[in-house]
Amino acid sequence: MAHDFDQPLDKSKRRIKVASWNPESTGVIAERIARFTGTPRFLIYLTVFVGAWIIWNSVMPDRLRFDSAEIGFTALTLMLSLQASYSAPLILLAQNRQDDRDRVNAQNDRQVAAQNLADTEFLTREIASLRLALNEMASRDFVRSELRDFMEAYQSRDEAIAERDEAISKRDARIAELEQRLAEIEQTPRRDDAAQASDGKE
Repeated sequence: MAHDFDQPLDKSKRRIKVASWNPESTGVIAERIARFTGTPRFLIYLTVFVGAWIIWNSVMPDRLRFDSAEIGFTALTLMLSLQASYSAPLILLAQNRQDDRDRVNAQNDRQVAAQNLADTEFLTREIASLRLALNEMASRDFVRSELRDFMEAYQSRDEAIAERDEAISKRDARIAELEQRLAEIEQTPRRDDAAQASDGKE
């Protein structure tokens, strides 16, 4: 098959496929590894692994050994260094994710605190308005005192009316008595005149 090296290749063919990964999944895995490396179980596993490595390469025959104690277990040191070099970035990644979560939680807490403050201020204003409204409303004692004053005024008015009626009746009786006496006085001269006239005729 002949190739034409003078013709440029298509750009779509020259593209290099880059493997893509999900940062969220990577972060979750990193957090799990970082959490596991900080547990006592990991320390026990690592201690057992290192002890088994040293014992195997110290006790077993030379043909079964894969690391030499004479050069200071170079392979074991390399593995531990590799594990430490990977542990530090994993811990930093997990810490960054935790910081992001703490930042989001702190923001949510601030929003909730602001909402609670607004609700508290609203309730405080409502309670204050209710107290003012209750202070402006007539209390039971005030209503009772007003009713008592009204009844006393009503009774005093009835007494005044009764006294006025009694005074009017007394005045009418006095007027009737005076009219009767006046009629008697008016009739007395007429009687005297009639007696004198009768005497003259005789």
